[in-house]
Amino acid sequence: MKKYNVGVIGATGMVGQRFMTILDSHPWFEVKVLAASPKSAGKRYSDAVGAKWCMDTDIPEKMKDIIVMDATADVEKIASQVDFVFCAVDMKKDDIKALEEAYAKAECPVVSNNSAHRHTPDVPMVVPELNAEHINIIPAQRKRLGTKRGFIAVKSNCSLQSYVPALFPLSEFGIKDVLVCTYQAISGAGKTFETWPEMLDNVIPYIGGEEEKSEKEPLKIWGKIEGDEIVPAKSPNFTAQCLRVPVSNGHMGAVFVKFENKPSKEEILNIWKNFSGRAQELDLPSAPKQFLNYFTEDNMPQTKLQRNLEGGMAISIGRLREDTQYDYKFVCLSHNTLRGAAGGAVLMAELLCAEGYMD
Repeated sequence: MKKYNVGVIGATGMVGQRFMTILDSHPWFEVKVLAASPKSAGKRYSDAVGAKWCMDTDIPEKMKDIIVMDATADVEKIASQVDFVFCAVDMKKDDIKALEEAYAKAECPVVSNNSAHRHTPDVPMVVPELNAEHINIIPAQRKRLGTKRGFIAVKSNCSLQSYVPALFPLSEFGIKDVLVCTYQAISGAGKTFETWPEMLDNVIPYIGGEEEKSEKEPLKIWGKIEGDEIVPAKSPNFTAQCLRVPVSNGHMGAVFVKFENKPSKEEILNIWKNFSGRAQELDLPSAPKQFLNYFTEDNMPQTKLQRNLEGGMAISIGRLREDTQYDYKFVCLSHNTLRGAAGGAVLMAELLCAEGYMD
């Protein structure tokens, strides 16, 4: 695979920082441009991020001295220097939409971590193991935008990465109803315990907009391309409750599911064990070898023990058992800034490169 020059828009935030750690030694992607808000523009990256750096490892040496550009004012200049950009900005939704379309119209593909375009009908929202075929909508999007290379592709909400991968392979049994309660790490809010001491010894039973995303976004993943748009599925029916818990990284979901044709426990476990997707077929650099991992111990998976499984890109599942009101219940876990955010975006970019959309 050839090397691609990439940019990170929103490089100083928590997800932007995570992109730095992932891309530091990536075999395909070379970071050439970092961009952020006007107050960071013109500074060395290490000075711009300063004390806000919150990763476990130091700022990568080769990125410390990169001069940060203005994400909004320098669109054309940035687009001319890279093959595509990752976008993880903290702006109002309408401003994000406009910014990402500006990059796309400058013939610079955008792989977005933001929610602004997740429900734009011709923008693919992809988990590479589940609905890789949705990238085939890109020619229709390019036609709408009037571009040859430029387009926008987005990743889904980070909490979905824990429970949707466990449910999606069971679609053959006709999933009817899903109830999920998510227990979400503080890094999902861009926080650490140092910057959010109120979270110590605390649970907050509300995350703005999260429940709506958790109920609506899976239906786009289950959707189909019809003409020039992705039409969301009408089922399964999702209901969600999302809580912020005192954990640094890792989102856990407690799932209850009802089927049209109830499978046996053995059938479910066998499907999870053998399930793989396009990411594994293509042997993408960030793809976990074993995507879904079931733990038989009653007290597994645990956030602290399993969140980093396969570089944080694998999904951990446990406690599958029959339920008195639903057919089954189980728990699942994913790393929210790796699989859920930056890592998921990098994996999607790898898919787009492998399938020829970045050429």
